[in-house]
Amino acid sequence: MELKPKSVSRRRGLWISAAVVLILVVGYLLMVELRPSAGRMVLLRQFWSDPETHSAWMIQAGERCGEAPFLAPTDGFIGFLWGSSFRLGHSHQGIDIFGSSGPDGLGETPVVAAYDGYLTRLPEWRSSLIIRIPQDPLEQSRQIWTYYTHLADAEGNSYILETFPAGTQELFVTAGTLLGYQGNYSADPDNPTGLHLHFSIVKDDGDGRFKNELEIRNTLDPSPYLGIDVNADTAAETVVRCAAP
Repeated sequence: MELKPKSVSRRRGLWISAAVVLILVVGYLLMVELRPSAGRMVLLRQFWSDPETHSAWMIQAGERCGEAPFLAPTDGFIGFLWGSSFRLGHSHQGIDIFGSSGPDGLGETPVVAAYDGYLTRLPEWRSSLIIRIPQDPLEQSRQIWTYYTHLADAEGNSYILETFPAGTQELFVTAGTLLGYQGNYSADPDNPTGLHLHFSIVKDDGDGRFKNELEIRNTLDPSPYLGIDVNADTAAETVVRCAAP
């Protein structure tokens, strides 16, 4: 049976209406997901354009915020937060801290251990270190790991101290120990990251190994460890810094 012209037209209208609704829903989701990161990018550009004027936005390597258990792992502006979104369905699994030397200041901004622990650098790691903390200072029944990455230039030339060569296993370091310097390594020389430190707190798998840091469910909110609100759900587009007296 052939459809009458009016029926065909009505169906087309329904399909068009459904498509418009879908576009609006996707657009709204994208706006909700990506707007906070876009807003933080504006703040980052303001910071890089004049770091001296915005020096109050910075944290300092080795400083402690109030009674927080961790030291600040580097100098700079906390740009992207735990839970920030750069694309639909993605949640940033750590925080990105950008040094005041700007995009071209490779190998200048120090990175230090946030807490006592046992340092490992896997043989294939050019820009990364991970430190095992046997007792989580906030929940002593569990083990956690602190992860530091982008400590190399775009070509993979490392800014990690020679004290910690590739293949280092379980070397004890104290909080505040200099580990290396910020870089922009991404494993793709044609697409380097901005100069910064990516820092995250990684869960233990229960068998003494660290979980896959690339998934946010395998990481912990660093806020209570640093004494700074670095959770994207609560900090949103504001400047995050130590509020302790």
